[in-house]
Amino acid sequence: MGTTRKLFGTDGIRGTANSEPMTVEIAQRLGQAAGLRFRRGAHRNRVVLGKDTRLSGYMIECALVSGFLSAGIDVTLVGPMPTPAIAQLTRSLRADLGVMISASHNPFEDNGIKLFGPDGFKLSDETEAEIEALMGSDLSRNLAAPDMIGRASRLNDAAGRYVESAKATFPRGRRLDGLRIVVDCANGAAYRVAPTALWELGAEVVRLGCNPNGLNINHQCGSTHPRALSAAVLEHRADLGIALDGDADRLLVCDELGQTVDGDQILGLIARSWKASGRLRNDGVVATVMSNMGLERFLAAQDIRLERTAVGDRYVVERMRELGLNLGGEQSGHMVLSDFATTGDGLLAALQVLAVLVEQGRPASEVLTVFKPFPQLLKNVRFAGPSPLKDPAVIDAKRQAEAELGAGGRLLLRESGTEPLVRVMAEAEDEALVARVVDGVCDAIRRVAVAA
Repeated sequence: MGTTRKLFGTDGIRGTANSEPMTVEIAQRLGQAAGLRFRRGAHRNRVVLGKDTRLSGYMIECALVSGFLSAGIDVTLVGPMPTPAIAQLTRSLRADLGVMISASHNPFEDNGIKLFGPDGFKLSDETEAEIEALMGSDLSRNLAAPDMIGRASRLNDAAGRYVESAKATFPRGRRLDGLRIVVDCANGAAYRVAPTALWELGAEVVRLGCNPNGLNINHQCGSTHPRALSAAVLEHRADLGIALDGDADRLLVCDELGQTVDGDQILGLIARSWKASGRLRNDGVVATVMSNMGLERFLAAQDIRLERTAVGDRYVVERMRELGLNLGGEQSGHMVLSDFATTGDGLLAALQVLAVLVEQGRPASEVLTVFKPFPQLLKNVRFAGPSPLKDPAVIDAKRQAEAELGAGGRLLLRESGTEPLVRVMAEAEDEALVARVVDGVCDAIRRVAVAA
């Protein structure tokens, strides 16, 4: 059937609410097609359906529910819950499919739909292509007979189940007593479960971004806007700040001085801790091409190899499964701890950071920064027409830049998966060299882009 996908991007379907592809019609048809694709066996097939706090979530949820029910699939509604909780509940409830309605860190106007298989992992490109093909076909002949239409029900203890499973990942016998923690939930999916889990482990919790109104998700808060977190940590004299994004599958951490650290530092911290305790499987960690060379050098000093993938936590997970590794992540804050979860989970990663703080008994400012990052610069260049990356002038500029950087540096050019942008990133120990190289490549792309 091929793997051509138009609706699905690197992380499900995403767009502006009430505009293609995030319309009621497409959501309903997706529910029908995905329902038919995962309808199997003699049992009553079931889908677990969650969402974040966006106003449009109600609309998309209703459309998906009607689509699944018409395909003969029972729907278990869990309301606002983190993306990783949906993956986990899909497995624990023995459901045939999991669906999360969220546009992650995007503003409230956007929404998206992510699908998980019965194993709790995101669907493969091939399976998404099959669903798209079904959406373009005549579905009416395969919809459920009147007596086989699905039923919808609500799982009232979904939040409690996730909180208990999250707490179980924290080292046995340890508590968070005496720690004051600011947790910024981005007015998103974790606004109830994250503060609850931390409080039940003994922490004094200062809540930020925990009052969703449908329109304020990710607005000047959460992991993409850490200024509010830093200010709150200083104001409340907290020991640590934790910021999640809208669907809580990524995080950013802030020390008691208000200084933030990114996913690379968090990945390095957890990797070193797990290596020392013998929990790091096969002495390897997976990150993406965006992760800093400083992380790679730090891990090498710990006898830990770094495997790189394309940008996107699904690619991180695929490589982890392929190589039998249990830790991976992205600079943006996605952390995949496969001993506990099948996808990125900001709360679980935060608990691993807290476990190190409790164990060492030192201030976060002395613990969180585990390596000195290489100077890294990323710039975006908008283009029109065909990809400028294939233009001879850009290819030549790239070759010259790589020669200037030499073996001690790195250049990365890639097209955005969602906009007509080329992302140009370089890193090396010489900051001036990095800036010169990036500007040179960007100028070459602009000349081609203007010509286009």
